[in-house]
Amino acid sequence: MQGNPYGLDSLWLQGDIVIRGVAILLLVLSVASWYVIVTKALQILRYRRASMVAGRQFWDASNVQEGVAALGNNNPFADLAKAGVEAMHHHSAHQGHLHDQLSVSDWVTLSLRQAIDESSARLQAGMAILASVGSTAPFVGLFGTVWGIYHALVSIGTSGQAGIDKVAGPVGEALIMTALGLAVAIPATFGYNALVRGNKSTLARLNKFGFDLHALFVTGSRTSNGAQPEGKRLTVARSA
Repeated sequence: MQGNPYGLDSLWLQGDIVIRGVAILLLVLSVASWYVIVTKALQILRYRRASMVAGRQFWDASNVQEGVAALGNNNPFADLAKAGVEAMHHHSAHQGHLHDQLSVSDWVTLSLRQAIDESSARLQAGMAILASVGSTAPFVGLFGTVWGIYHALVSIGTSGQAGIDKVAGPVGEALIMTALGLAVAIPATFGYNALVRGNKSTLARLNKFGFDLHALFVTGSRTSNGAQPEGKRLTVARSA
């Protein structure tokens, strides 16, 4: 069975080094964008499960240490709780330092805010790749199209034949580059928008958890809209 004379195989075999370079570049951009989309989507799903643990199991623990253990590792909610515990211990154990001029509330706030900022930076990692691919891939494909059409017109001009059979092949193969550019850019753009929404949701949950942690460390209980039931209050171990 004869293959398509105007397909990708023909484009690769008949294209020059520029066309092949553009095709390889688009392939690399596609692989990079899909890698970011898949890994970041799995990260958001993992953080969403951690937020559910933070909203239930953490506050069902009898003390902060058990709650932190329930959160597990390698997620921003566990890092946030650990940062708050370390801040409380550091403030009470290291007297005579400059941070003594800050109240416990301010010191815990600074520590929690720093942990949230670090988690936000990790959530944003890789997003620049998707933004770059979504904005540049169409133009990379368009460059390949313009280059292919240019060579097609040169070939037609030198041969002196402008029949439809002479034009359809080269021009059709050149237009494939535009389609490839869009095929790379569209998933990157949709993936970027979806991941941005997922990151915003995670950060909102993280800020709410941090606000509750601050209230717990400073006052000994959660905020009024999420307070523990009577007889079930977390205790914070303090250093001597």
